[in-house]
Amino acid sequence: SGSGVRASACGPGAAAAQERVAAKRRFLPMRRRIDRGIDQGRFAYKGELMMGLTASYGTMTNDDTDFMVVLDNIRLNGTIATVKPFVGYFFRDNRCVGVRFGYQHMKGELGNVDLDLGAGNDISMSLGGMALSSDSYSAAFFYRSYVGLDPKGRFGLFAELEASMTTGSTDFINRSGETEKATYSDNFRVKLGFNPGLAVYIFPNVCATVSIGLGGIQYNTVTQRDAAGNKTGSRSSSKMRFRLNIADINCGMVVHFWDKKKR
Repeated sequence: SGSGVRASACGPGAAAAQERVAAKRRFLPMRRRIDRGIDQGRFAYKGELMMGLTASYGTMTNDDTDFMVVLDNIRLNGTIATVKPFVGYFFRDNRCVGVRFGYQHMKGELGNVDLDLGAGNDISMSLGGMALSSDSYSAAFFYRSYVGLDPKGRFGLFAELEASMTTGSTDFINRSGETEKATYSDNFRVKLGFNPGLAVYIFPNVCATVSIGLGGIQYNTVTQRDAAGNKTGSRSSSKMRFRLNIADINCGMVVHFWDKKKR
């Protein structure tokens, strides 16, 4: 009877099981996966609902400055403001999905700029009286993953993947000539972007966040119109670019509707 047991242990079923185990071992360079415990630090809990707002504002002003002697008497000023409310739901600990809406206003004016390439080149010109105004609206779906940095869950990092759609209009006015010229355009953009950031609980249910855009994949279309509303041209472009964008820094406040002390 003992020999019968040994024969069954070395039968076709046992050989197939050994082959499956060997295949699994060949899939990874190590026999055992290492659990680093990165997701063990809880920053937000399953079932939480969060509502927040991110905003950014920047200005640029130059008055009677020069750039490498080539550009002189530059008078330029501009502003850009962005507001983005959002809501999200944590379907798992530290894992969130949500929607975001946004509005951006951009305005700039070029009062004057002189171009002088030197007496040897005999090229010089002066530009001015130009103004640009743009308003855009956006809607986006996002997925955000948090990592707690301390045992009490007060500090955390997050990585956000966002799919957004933006539409808006831009007005460009040129008053440098004898007659004023105006160009209007309708803009549309679809983008898949990556936005990492830092989050800190300043109150038990209120969190402050700072995020920065690192680029992504996007597709743009622009349709130009004249002052009478007639279409004068259009263009489209697509690009993939990942880089640090200091113009896309957003500070925000987030309210988490859940009492973590009960957990």
